Order: sequence, then C-alpha cells, then structure tokens
Amino acid sequence: MSEEELLIQQLFDEEKLTDKQKKIIVAAIESFSEKGYSATSTSEIAKKAGVAEGTIFRHYKTKKDLLLSIVAPLMTKMIGPIVVNDFNKVLDRQYDRVEDFLKATIENRRELLIKLLPVIKILLQEIPFQPELRELFLEQIANKIFERVSIIIKGYQEKGELIEMPPESVARLAITSILGYLFSRYILFPHIEWDDELETERTIQFIMHGLGKKE
Repeated sequence: MSEEELLIQQLFDEEKLTDKQKKIIVAAIESFSEKGYSATSTSEIAKKAGVAEGTIFRHYKTKKDLLLSIVAPLMTKMIGPIVVNDFNKVLDRQYDRVEDFLKATIENRRELLIKLLPVIKILLQEIPFQPELRELFLEQIANKIFERVSIIIKGYQEKGELIEMPPESVARLAITSILGYLFSRYILFPHIEWDDELETERTIQFIMHGLGKKE
C-alpha cells in the first residue's frame, strides 16, 4: 500500500468513496506535491488516476474543491494533531539552556517534516493563496503552538538567558529561523550536500547571537 493510499485510509470515510474517487485523490496528492496546485491541470490528474476528466468534475465542482477536500481533513485529522501533540513532547520537557530547547525543537520538526513531506509541500505552496487553508492552519496549529512557545520564552527571559523583547516577537524570529533552515534543507535544496549537525548549530547560534559582530 502506497503512502497516499494509507493517507486515504486514515483521513477519509472509505465507505463513502468510490474506487474512482480514491484514485483521483491519490493522483491529486502526488501531482499537487510534485508540481504545485497552479501548475497541475485536472486533465493531468485524470490521466494519472486513469479516469475521464469529467469524472473529477462529477465529484468535485472545481480544482479548488478537490484541493480543499484533501487538505481540510489532512489539517484537522492528521497534521494538526500530529504537529501539536508531537511538539508537546518537546514543550513538556524542562531544558536548562535555551540552546538545548532550540536543538530539541529543530530535531522534532525535522522528523515530522520528513514524515509528512508530500502533504506539507502542498500546504506550504497553497497556504499563502488559499484563505480557507490559512484559517485552518492558524486554528489547528499556529495558535496552539505559538502560545506555548511564548510562555517558555518568557521563562528564559526571567532567568536572564534571553534579551528583553516581547515574547511573541522572540517566538516569531526563532520559529521563522528554524522553519527557514528546514524549508531550505528539505524542500528548496534537498540535493545539496548538507552537514545537518553543523547547520543545526549555526541556526541555533544565529538565533542566540544574530549576525552583528560584537565589539
């Protein structure tokens, strides 16, 4: 069973899906992940699924409806719970140093990104352009994690390990640095030879010290 077929088993009520719908969903996940939503035509999806293009439109009014029918359950049933619950393993632990917390965060997000790479690629490509997905992302993931990270940052500030700055701003800067590294590593430039240990350390040092040369 392919990863896409396994996703269908986990996310959809299979009883309500015809065999053709299952093939359409598998083909759409593969195509959207490989080429992006905008660059993928319904005729390509139909060809990959082995169905007539009209069959897609009998089940989904538009290509956007097909995208949302895949991504909405992905977000609510799988990605949201996995991202939040998985990251809670990091957030529930006590780390003496900020650097240890950041390293655990990077490794946790790395493992998750590798596990869910095809569907995360679809989300990253489409969230900026699809308001419905953006709202789901904020509701299911971002707000739940951001609040907890901000509380942890405030604790390190009180211990004198981080500068005085609104915790929300520190969280935003740290999270975007970590996600920027992982995005470059696994999505933009996966074929470059990466030294993961070194790049993890550089990302942590960048968050802790920035690029300004100290006098």
